[in-house]
Amino acid sequence: MRINKTIITEAIIQQGMLPLFYTDSVKVSLEIIGTLYKAGIRVIEYTNRGVAALENFRLLKDTLAAEAPNLYLGIGTIKSVDQARDFIAAGADFIVAPIVQPDVAALVSSAGLAWVPGCMTPSEIYRAQELGASLIKIFPANILGPAFISAVKELFPGQLFMPTGGVSVNKDNLASWFNSGVCAVGMGSKLISTQILEHELYDELFSETQKALALIAEVRSEIK
Repeated sequence: MRINKTIITEAIIQQGMLPLFYTDSVKVSLEIIGTLYKAGIRVIEYTNRGVAALENFRLLKDTLAAEAPNLYLGIGTIKSVDQARDFIAAGADFIVAPIVQPDVAALVSSAGLAWVPGCMTPSEIYRAQELGASLIKIFPANILGPAFISAVKELFPGQLFMPTGGVSVNKDNLASWFNSGVCAVGMGSKLISTQILEHELYDELFSETQKALALIAEVRSEIK
């Protein structure tokens, strides 16, 4: 059964963060996801950034169906209709993109899934809204910064924003983003670092993930 986009959007907002990563190793991928799951994560983005991505994704979905049935696994870095079609067929719960691609938006919408496009200008945000994006990824967030979201959010009342890139497990950094008006943050290499992937530092990942979730909860509680 397909997960509708409202459920995914609400799950990301509730979690407050969306971990994202890729590695060629399906074994390491399963360990990373299992560690995130044990730390309390229920929504994860696997990224389409290597030749093994599609086959890994199929294997991950098959394994996780039994081991983590309440986990939502989406796919990121989707730029074409063919990519979107392949990963939807492989069971993706949602689609994340670095760009606004109308044909991808239409395909994902027809499948009843959430489409989360990356935007860095007001024009792109407006176009993404027209194409049905309920949640918009601000990317690359490390270039745009929290001030960008503070400046544009009044132009798009009610729009949900999630920065990706440059978000770290640091209270001041997280506070700057949530105070700017985001609903969640995307966390890639600042959480799931190359060192963690290469040296299989799962205990470190577990601790950092729990720390991130706690800091997000703390920051949100302090927003006036």
